[in-house]
This record gives sequence, C-alpha cells and structure tokens, in this order.
Amino acid sequence: MAEVLLFHHSLGLTEGVVGFAEELRRSGHTVHTPDLYDGRTFTDLEAGVGYAQEIGFGTLLARGERAAAELPEALVYAGFSLGVLPAQKLAQTRAGALGALLLSACVPVSEFGPAWPEGVPAQVHGMDADPFFVDEGDLAAARALVADAADRRLFLYPGIAHLFAERGTPSFVPEATALCLERAVCFLDAVKR
Repeated sequence: MAEVLLFHHSLGLTEGVVGFAEELRRSGHTVHTPDLYDGRTFTDLEAGVGYAQEIGFGTLLARGERAAAELPEALVYAGFSLGVLPAQKLAQTRAGALGALLLSACVPVSEFGPAWPEGVPAQVHGMDADPFFVDEGDLAAARALVADAADRRLFLYPGIAHLFAERGTPSFVPEATALCLERAVCFLDAVKR
C-alpha cells in the first residue's frame, strides 16, 4: 500500500479534506494531512486565498517541505487546488517520489524544474468548466504534463465546481468525488514501491 502526503486547499484543513483522506485510508493507504494554516479554516474561497497570500506562497511551500522532511522519501504527493503547489514541487524535486495526485489544479512543470521526473506517475483531476482550472492555465498545464506519457493521466469531470470533492459545501459534487476517489485508489494501489 502507498504512503501519501496530502495537502489541503485554500480553505484550510477542512472536514472535506480529512474525509477524502479517510476514504483513502479505508482502502489501506497511509495518508498524512499536514495543516499548513496552523488551525485556520475558511468557508469562503476568496478569504482563504487572501490568507494564503498574507502568509506567502513561499512560506506555504516551505511548510510543505518541512512536513515531507519528517516522512520517508517513498511518498505519493497529493494536493487540492492550492495544495497542488507543495505536492507538485515535492513530486518533481524530492528524491524517491512515487507519484502525484493533483486535484483542481496543475502548474507548468517549468515552475519546479526542466522536466517531469522519469518514472513518477501522476493523475490530474479537474472539472471541465471550472473557471479557476480552465481559465487560469491549469488545464493547459495538465494537458502538457500528460502529453505523450503513459504513466500520467488527466481526468475531467463535467461541471463548474472548483473544490468538487469538498463535502459539506455547495461546490461538492458527489458523483465526481466518488469517481475521483475510485481512480485515486486504483492509482495508489498500482504505485510501485
């Protein structure tokens, strides 16, 4: 079974993120969910993004790296939206990465290095009409990441919700979340240690 380091989105370490992690644990995987916001959570995306900007994205990346430093190198890095930043950086730059699960975001590979590391599989999940994912370049970055790579996949779900897996919010899409979880579990089951 895989060991996963899962980073939360801009709302913080919410019940939705914890619930998603719990579903992965029920499938036999070990999942760590560090709190990059020191206990703060938000119900409004704009307020959460504002807090992230106040802290600074560099600080959030450093907190993600510190969380990883306490764990073995053989990890799958996962993140929701804002949490994709530390997840993708670690998947691209930390030795021993076993894979990446990028949900509702993807940044150009060039942000963290010249190329995606060979032998590190990845999945990107997003909604096909999510204005954040589609209009801000994440979809284009995801398509570039998976182009001509047998071990990297992009999954698009119909809809406009950004945090579609966030239970208890209006953006929650149960059908997409269930399919995303199923695909993530299959991905983790197949990860080679």
